[in-house]
Amino acid sequence: MKSIKEIEQLLKNSDREDDYIKTLRLDERKGVQKALGRWEKQIEKREALLEKYELMQKYEKLFNKEGYRMIAGIDEVGRGPLAGPVVAAAVILPENIQLLGIDDSKKLSEERRLYYYERIMEEATAVSTCMIDHHEIDTMNILEASKKAMIHAVNSLHTQPDFLLIDAVKLPTPYPSESIIKGDSKSISIAAASVVAKVERDRLMKDYDKQFPDYGFAKNMGYGTKEHLRAIEEKGISPIHRRSFAPVKDYLNDNRR
Repeated sequence: MKSIKEIEQLLKNSDREDDYIKTLRLDERKGVQKALGRWEKQIEKREALLEKYELMQKYEKLFNKEGYRMIAGIDEVGRGPLAGPVVAAAVILPENIQLLGIDDSKKLSEERRLYYYERIMEEATAVSTCMIDHHEIDTMNILEASKKAMIHAVNSLHTQPDFLLIDAVKLPTPYPSESIIKGDSKSISIAAASVVAKVERDRLMKDYDKQFPDYGFAKNMGYGTKEHLRAIEEKGISPIHRRSFAPVKDYLNDNRR
């Protein structure tokens, strides 16, 4: 008779119900039944991830059938913050890649984002990013800056795409495209772009935090948290704040009076 530790190890390597699992169900030891319960939860979780991953390949498979092979997912991160750039990414994934559990970068922990980021950078057919800084954002507005970043990211891909899957917006490009609302949770290609853009921007904001430590950029990534707003009131604005964004704009107007 195998020990509970041995059984737990065997269960780790099993991903389906087989004859051995059926025999374990007859084992009356509480430890065995608890181990089986944990195993069943893991299987259910994996099946849910597989189901979601299958759904997130819907658009890629649809356009693959139409003959497109170099499908690029496009997304941006950083529209809402009061400071720092907007960063866009374009990613072409190979058809056989499996990034089980990938999702909108905002829904992932930092650890999971970094895991997927490394996988994407190693395994993607092509990856490109573009940053538009706070000066350009203030000059052209955040929507146009986001579109500019996306277009530059697409144009910088070392492999030319033949179709674009874009999160939410429509872009003036020569490529056929599909704009998908909440695409970063509906398409693996857009989710991959979301992850790359988020990791790249977060790294930049952590560097800015070292230059301007009063604002908590390493934690808030430039978003308007209570601590960030308090720092603006107490310290004024930093060189990377977006002057066209309220409440930065409000602070500047109040201090001109």
